[in-house]
Amino acid sequence: MKHLHNRVNGKELKEKMRQDSITRVTLSFYQYAHIGNPDLFRDHFYTLLAPIGVLGRIYVASEGVNAQISVPEANFEVFKDKLKEVTFLENIRLNIAIEDDGKSFFKLKIITKNKIVADGLEDDTFDVTDKGIHLDAENFNKLTDREDTIVVDMRNHYESEVGHFEKAITPDVDTFREALSTVEAQLKDKKDRPLVMYCTGGIRCEKASAYYKHKGFKQVYQLEGGIIEYARQVREKGLTNKFKGKNFVFDERLGERISDEIISRCHQCGKPCDTHTNCRNEGCHLLFIQCDECAEKYQSCCSNECKEIINLPEVKKKALRKGVKKGQQIYRKGRSEKLLYKK
Repeated sequence: MKHLHNRVNGKELKEKMRQDSITRVTLSFYQYAHIGNPDLFRDHFYTLLAPIGVLGRIYVASEGVNAQISVPEANFEVFKDKLKEVTFLENIRLNIAIEDDGKSFFKLKIITKNKIVADGLEDDTFDVTDKGIHLDAENFNKLTDREDTIVVDMRNHYESEVGHFEKAITPDVDTFREALSTVEAQLKDKKDRPLVMYCTGGIRCEKASAYYKHKGFKQVYQLEGGIIEYARQVREKGLTNKFKGKNFVFDERLGERISDEIISRCHQCGKPCDTHTNCRNEGCHLLFIQCDECAEKYQSCCSNECKEIINLPEVKKKALRKGVKKGQQIYRKGRSEKLLYKK
């Protein structure tokens, strides 16, 4: 019987990837669709992608598919042919990473979930496939030049902190589910104005566009392909770049530079900086912004407390980590009181 998951130790796979000389393409894609049996589809999808060397993280749910992966460059055309074997993925847009060394992922994980984007909603009356109008980069620029247009960043606070579009509303939220309700409340008396949303690759703002249409907003638009596709089109077509700063990404890179502006600062000393990192103390693993000087001073930790912990014997470090659940804290703790210059 075939094993439909990777059984090799993660640390071994990471080291193997670091030493691998194969050229890989990092990309993402998503598609909202009605999938009758997500578990069956998940297994089928694994048998399509694993043999051609695809690595990364793919979520499958009854509402569709969401993928962040890397593909061996030599197998890229084969990969596209494999996608065509899935009817609703035939003409899928692939968001190719802007800054890419091919080392973003080290194993293939395909996971079935309740939803491909957690939204906290229990409203079965809105159809997630009834989306807003897609805008390419040129039309996004034109529409957002209008005085009456509302631009909303559907990402979380730690993402918009290092980069966002001009005049965008950037909700101070930790999760997409918080963003949905926060934006709805903020714009409840503006339902007749053009509403343009964006996110990293399009998946969150596409669901949001369906939700706000359902809630009575009259002119709902989204940036097709998100920031990633926008940056590609701006570069290829010579358009004005209205995005300022860096685009946060959910892999080991933690960011892609879109413009030269640095709009955030080091959370420890306050100097201009937009480099995200995770605290080196594995019992903390806090996500925060740290400059090179502070990385050296604190040994890549978020505080003197964590710096002291990483220098303890391994037995003591393990004892301190016992029972600690990192999970969403990794991102929420960007608000930690340890950080003097947090947003």
